[in-house]
Amino acid sequence: MTVRKRVLAQLARLRRKILKERLPPEDIAGGWALGMFVGCAVPFGIQLVIAIPLAMMMRVSKLGATLGTFVTNPVTIFFIYPAQTFVMNKILFGGTLSYSKLAETQWCWSAVRSLGAEIMASFFLGGFALAAILTPITYFVVKRFVVSHRRREELKRADGAAARPEGT
Repeated sequence: MTVRKRVLAQLARLRRKILKERLPPEDIAGGWALGMFVGCAVPFGIQLVIAIPLAMMMRVSKLGATLGTFVTNPVTIFFIYPAQTFVMNKILFGGTLSYSKLAETQWCWSAVRSLGAEIMASFFLGGFALAAILTPITYFVVKRFVVSHRRREELKRADGAAARPEGT
């Protein structure tokens, strides 16, 4: 099996698992939105420690909260973190940073701390700004996806029941 086929099969399994959750669509979407918020606003590495207990306290989808944090992962942080820091630094401090310097940064705690307070402020505020944009989008997209899927499933069941002869 090729890598592409394996990835597509894993995505299909994940999709089925997400859609099988027996929570209200609002709670599934709430879990995803929570995960997206934590994934954007909290530094990589401690996101799950925050997202899962919050999902349990809020009674939203723990699976959605977990997967939503994956917006930042070992691949995407090298694009997202420099971009959010650069944009917020431009807004707050007039752009004292070059994007190339940020792109070369190793995005770990010690590296971010060594960049100084201005960069740390840009990093965290940039993450909160990104979260403020992506969290509501995630909520409404996931809710619509779940509701439309459940509606289609209900129509299939209704069509199947109507097609069966009485007494069977």
